[in-house]
Amino acid sequence: MAKETADVVVIGAGPAGAVSAYVLAKQGHSVLLLEKELDPRFHIGESLLPYMMGLFERIGLREVVEGQGFVRKFGGEFIDPTEKKFFEGVFRADFTKQGTGRHDNAFQVERRRFDRMLAEQAQAAGAKLVFGANVNELLMEGDRMVGVRYERDGESHEVRSAYVIDASGRAGKIAHRFGLRKTLEKLRMVAVFRHYSGLDESHNLGVEGDIQVGAHDDGWVWAIPLTKDTISVGTVMPRDVLRASTPEEVFEEHVARVPRIVARLTGTRPSMDLKIETDYCYHADTVTGPGWLLVGDAGCFGDPMFSGGVLVATATAVRAAETLGEALADRSAEERLLERYSNYFKTGYDTYIRLIHAYYDGELVAMAADAARSTDRETLEKYLVRLIGGDFWSEHNSVAQEMRRRKEWDTFEPFQRVYGCPSYPHLDEIDRKERSESRVRRVTAGR
Repeated sequence: MAKETADVVVIGAGPAGAVSAYVLAKQGHSVLLLEKELDPRFHIGESLLPYMMGLFERIGLREVVEGQGFVRKFGGEFIDPTEKKFFEGVFRADFTKQGTGRHDNAFQVERRRFDRMLAEQAQAAGAKLVFGANVNELLMEGDRMVGVRYERDGESHEVRSAYVIDASGRAGKIAHRFGLRKTLEKLRMVAVFRHYSGLDESHNLGVEGDIQVGAHDDGWVWAIPLTKDTISVGTVMPRDVLRASTPEEVFEEHVARVPRIVARLTGTRPSMDLKIETDYCYHADTVTGPGWLLVGDAGCFGDPMFSGGVLVATATAVRAAETLGEALADRSAEERLLERYSNYFKTGYDTYIRLIHAYYDGELVAMAADAARSTDRETLEKYLVRLIGGDFWSEHNSVAQEMRRRKEWDTFEPFQRVYGCPSYPHLDEIDRKERSESRVRRVTAGR
């Protein structure tokens, strides 16, 4: 058996694993990044949020991402023919309305190419990247994790490390090992999707490059342009809806319910067989332990309604790497640091999943109305667009504050929220002052 050592072993080279390995390697730590697949596979989650660009800029990856030629995204179009879920008819979240100091665009990405690029950046930063590595054992000494065993090309390898980061996504190596995963029954949905080629954006009734999200009585439909002539289209629904018919029939019937998406597909043809993703939403109340922590989908996964999955995954990955950097420098502080990370992880995912609940419960409009009681209209729209753009860790976003008051939308067991924007930490104080000034304007206007 081949044996080696590393400061940190990272299981999984998706965005969360690659980014955590990248940040740790940039800090000068020895990192082993293990990926089960021989090459990044297709993955849903093709639409990024503008807060991603702030995060990438902070860790030194913005220019690399911008140089890939991905489709620019300047907003999101939310369509509701039923007028039950969103604002009347069509609401466009225009990212230019977030306010100064924030990136006003993001990208729609081809995940294979995007994931490969991030893994290569981790490797270039100094992490050892191994594809085709199947982690088959978590090494324990008492209650502490001290490394992993993995197999590659029929050869077994043992790696001893100070810490293990589980970024294995839905596979959830550590969560399954310790029985940590809990299903979010209320959000237990299924997705059916495919790609189309021959896209001609002159048929788009909205803004070129935007994601479209179309509501209907049984769920919602997405349309995401991936290249100049390719678009991803999917429908998300409860399992029982899919069981009532064939996937093809359900897919076609649901897409037909959203005329603006149908119009955008004019002249296209399927370029991929239908794919199905199940067991959508879950979480773990325990995301750290002696010698290990979970990042991204390994610890929580929410419905992709607002395209926040890659952001919360990479934001927790950056915080995990920063946390372990501190712990490696001062092992006596490990317990405190891991608890702080756990609460940070839950703060972001809790906020994102509340946004999803607000959609499914038809409460987005009511939630915004409640926030308007303490926020003037101009600032309210700014906060709403920021939230849709990824503002999940803000203490001062009044729309997010309203969502956090809804006990029926709790995901995790009680925890202490840890605020602090991962993308624009330098704007936290400005946000606080902005909210205070908004209150004053609201009170003055009401006199």
